[in-house]
Amino acid sequence: MKWSEFLSYELLKIGDWQLRVGNILMTILVVVITWLFLNILRRIIERPKFILDNIDKKRRHSIYLIIKYFVWVISLVVILEVIGVKVTILLAGSAALLVGIGLGLQNIFADLVSGFFLLFEGTIKVGDVIEADGIIGKVVEINLRSSEVMTRDGVTIIVPNSKFVVEKVINWSHNNDSVRFNVELGVAYGSDVEDVIECLTETLKKHPKVENKPLPFVRFVNFGESSLDFQLIFWTKETFLVENVKSDIRRSVYKELNERNIVIPFPQRDLHIKTGGDNLKG
Repeated sequence: MKWSEFLSYELLKIGDWQLRVGNILMTILVVVITWLFLNILRRIIERPKFILDNIDKKRRHSIYLIIKYFVWVISLVVILEVIGVKVTILLAGSAALLVGIGLGLQNIFADLVSGFFLLFEGTIKVGDVIEADGIIGKVVEINLRSSEVMTRDGVTIIVPNSKFVVEKVINWSHNNDSVRFNVELGVAYGSDVEDVIECLTETLKKHPKVENKPLPFVRFVNFGESSLDFQLIFWTKETFLVENVKSDIRRSVYKELNERNIVIPFPQRDLHIKTGGDNLKG
């Protein structure tokens, strides 16, 4: 059998439509070329050397995802043409069906549109730490319809993209990689305030996860019911695991305060019991 005869060998026929070996091979070739092109493009965009140096890594990934979706749509159209399916005729013939399906899939369509908004605007990017509905998590993937968010417990949550566009979402990583946090502490009345502030400030500066710019500082916030109240203000890039950083800081602070004989008080109550012996009759 000649090569031309092999390519034109008929595998399937429905009415006037025919599927030949050549169609299958061309389809495979289009998929392979698209896959290779996207892999090369990803390396160029996400590991730039010249053009995209001034664009942050998260934004470059969003640009790649946008291009990826458009390239696969174009490839799908080419594949349909290769196998003999006319896209214009297909769309015209299924217009009424698409309208009916669209009415029943409004939420999904809203999620798809929201996915494009997220990728174009860059308000939420892969790697950002966000807070929604009281849950804090890291965005690990943004797809067209939904996004994957991993919580601090290692649980992956699938979130519809429309939720990020319509509802209130806190993005801890939006403006800067470093985010400000605080740890609250109370010491006993009678403690030397200046000594306490110096001790707490030095403890913050020694922590490897606390940023030096801006400098951490300590604020004397209140005369509490049973303590002098302070806030330890610091910036860190460990936004996702900040509770671990806070735990380390508290441990170091407790150790330093003990070494300086500075007491952390706890609520105490005096209980006075009055006897009613004179009113008791035998």
